[in-house]
Amino acid sequence: MNILILGDIVGPSGREALIKKLPNLIKKKKLDFVVVNGENAADPGVGITKKNTEEFFEAGTDVITTGNHVWDQKETMEFITSEKRLLRPENLIKGSPGVGFGIFNSKNNKKVAVINLMGNIFMKNCEDVFEAAKKFIQMVKLKRDADFIIVDLHGEITSEKMAMGYFFDGKVTIFVGTHTHVPTSDYRILEKGTAYQTDIGMCGDYNSVIGMNRDNSLKKFFKDPSARKHYPALGEATISGLLVKADDETGLAKKVEPIIVGGALDCKI
Repeated sequence: MNILILGDIVGPSGREALIKKLPNLIKKKKLDFVVVNGENAADPGVGITKKNTEEFFEAGTDVITTGNHVWDQKETMEFITSEKRLLRPENLIKGSPGVGFGIFNSKNNKKVAVINLMGNIFMKNCEDVFEAAKKFIQMVKLKRDADFIIVDLHGEITSEKMAMGYFFDGKVTIFVGTHTHVPTSDYRILEKGTAYQTDIGMCGDYNSVIGMNRDNSLKKFFKDPSARKHYPALGEATISGLLVKADDETGLAKKVEPIIVGGALDCKI
């Protein structure tokens, strides 16, 4: 079972790169299931629209996760209730529209559970992420309820993600962090068999400040009155994420491989 999870899609360049390059990646890497984090996909670099989700699904994405910008496009609160493949963080305040996890069929007809969580530190107010994780794993068991389980923790700090990774080790197939837009080099398989990476980076223009126009960002840091509201950098995007080969028998990881394609970080895969 080959599973790919990609980091935050940022603005027009990130969308274009995903739509153009994902179909070829699916063929080349023989991907059975694809998850992307789409919370920065809309044109201002925040939120996601219905059109964005449709384009991503058409390109071969199976599930879209989000994070703290999930409601930045007003239309999302309406269509997320009917589009179960678009997840919002499971630990948002009770009563939030949509769902935070689901069990989906892969291209090779396996059951794949995906849960979207959001960190508690330096993020928008939400319910305790560790309690939400505990509740989820008590309810959804690997090889009982799903053949494979994927966790996307959208969070700001590395320690919170690392601790959560160890909590899930041996209980899920893949645990990755998103949100910081910078890929960490600690991708590996943890001791009990879970594929792990603290942050899988972004799909966007890396000649930027976390996907935003770098000149404008510098103006904002220098408190230049001519600075505008943040807007995306529009250069060639890098596709960034983690490819995991999982064991059909155990549901755990057998091999991990970073996917860094195109743009400033291209690894010539």
